[in-house]
Amino acid sequence: MATNGIAASALRSAIDGEVFDSTDPGFEAACLGFNLAHEFRPDIAVLPRSSRDVAAAVRHAADHGLEVHVQATGHGLGTQAHGGLLVNTAGLQELDLDPEARSVRVGAGVRWSKVIAAAAPHGLAPLNGSSPEVGVVGYTMGGGIGPMGRTFGFAADHVTALRMVTASGDTLEVDAVREPELFWALRGGKCSVGIVTQLQFALQPVAEVYGGGIFFAGQHAPELFHAFGPWARSLPESTTASIALLRLPDAPEFPEPLRGKTTVHLRYVHVGGEQQGAALLAPMRGTAGALVDMVAMMPYSLIGSVHQDPTDPMPAWDASLLLGSLDADAIDALLETAGPQLQVPLILAELRHLGGAFARQPEHPNAVGRRDAAFAVNVVGPYAPPLQEAVAASGQAVLDAMEPWSHGGPSINFRGFSWAPEDVRKAWEPGHVERLRRIKADRDPDSRFRFGYLLD
Repeated sequence: MATNGIAASALRSAIDGEVFDSTDPGFEAACLGFNLAHEFRPDIAVLPRSSRDVAAAVRHAADHGLEVHVQATGHGLGTQAHGGLLVNTAGLQELDLDPEARSVRVGAGVRWSKVIAAAAPHGLAPLNGSSPEVGVVGYTMGGGIGPMGRTFGFAADHVTALRMVTASGDTLEVDAVREPELFWALRGGKCSVGIVTQLQFALQPVAEVYGGGIFFAGQHAPELFHAFGPWARSLPESTTASIALLRLPDAPEFPEPLRGKTTVHLRYVHVGGEQQGAALLAPMRGTAGALVDMVAMMPYSLIGSVHQDPTDPMPAWDASLLLGSLDADAIDALLETAGPQLQVPLILAELRHLGGAFARQPEHPNAVGRRDAAFAVNVVGPYAPPLQEAVAASGQAVLDAMEPWSHGGPSINFRGFSWAPEDVRKAWEPGHVERLRRIKADRDPDSRFRFGYLLD
């Protein structure tokens, strides 16, 4: 413990940010992420204020033989830190938006909500995730499946440049011309070859969408889910949709029609006008009577209301599986393991429609895997100690039931608790995996960085 304190003290004199060892007040807060089920217990935690601080921290770790872990918002994490040095990039909050170029450059601690707010007055929108409170960089490095994805593709497809700190503590500017191999790998490879401290990407000329969520009573799940597959496949690329079985606690923060009940939540975003958007949605609206229908024209600044993801930190178990197809038998398998007739401790079992622009490589190809997947199934449950075993078993039962329709493995940003390397690697095609492994071996031969997925 004393050795850790000495090492932390030496680093404090080298950076402008904050440095904590496990005996310092503030250490726990510096290690805390959104998903409280993931525990970080490093020897030293660093809150840098700049790329220069990050570089100094990495050099310090190399000098002291420490592994390096990294996180910002902590929604989705790589390997958990037990020992070593944690770089928490939450303080890297720079944001430089160029509305004429439809471009923005952000620091590694910026959340999507900050980008959305900055872009909205200019009639622009980023390709954020379903939750605006997720960090930009971690989400984008894993590809980024968002509510306009079928129209514009993955968030990673629109990255134009990055700033990265290498394993030797050097700072690199990365784009399609400078460091093209890193530019390929960092956009979708979710790999630990360096710490991305800044990210530049294009914004979309979208000021408003026809979108929102519709909640139905859980008893209508069979007809809604069976209607969803054929309906989703008929949609144009202007439209992105998902459907979920939702089990909300009986708690006062939830509205009365949904509180303590199993419901079906249809999420819908049409990039276009109300008339066409409503016409496309009509078949699902006509399938069952709604408890709450929130779909309407809305400014993009309200995009978080579509999925209504939680905003308060919580312990959660989550996992996913990409699907090559979705037929009636697949829907039956999902309902047999997560349907409203069951008492299962899952908050969410959802299907996200992919295809469209998701399936196409950008001008400069990247490492996003399994682009030709048709759907994704995601499961989430509370991971408080009394429920951990039951939640994991229930969630895994859903994935096992959907395995006959799988297309590789998980979507890497929804990997959740799938730690086994042989499972994680299924998120990419074998050729992608080998290329990522070669880049990792070249750029970080000592495996100093331990926050990625291709370590062995």
